[in-house]
Amino acid sequence: MRIRYLLAVVLALGTLSAQQTAPVKPAAIGGVWEMTTQTPQGDMTSDATFVQEGEKIKFTMSGFEGMEMTGEGKVTGQDVEWTVTISAPMGEFVLTYKGKVDGETMSGEVQAGDFGAFPWTAKKKK
Repeated sequence: MRIRYLLAVVLALGTLSAQQTAPVKPAAIGGVWEMTTQTPQGDMTSDATFVQEGEKIKFTMSGFEGMEMTGEGKVTGQDVEWTVTISAPMGEFVLTYKGKVDGETMSGEVQAGDFGAFPWTAKKKK
């Protein structure tokens, strides 16, 4: 009796582990977004463009004094992350953006090296 019970449990567990869970579809973020980053110098707003192929994204935005910022990253489900590397006279500076997509809005934080993290929000332009 115990052997049959154990065999049934093992078969049930094997069946459950063999089932594949459907991959989570990445949020669709391709297009132009009005993005605002809150900094100690005040809010900085600019249009950000995302080009998306599946989970992969490419990012472009006009930054400080018109400097173009470009980066790459990924969208996993509703989570979005991308990195921008800026060349400056004192060397390279990396910005890492992480956030969540909620329909036609996004929000999160950008890690700006030793300067800390700053909140950002974005709204999809129509």
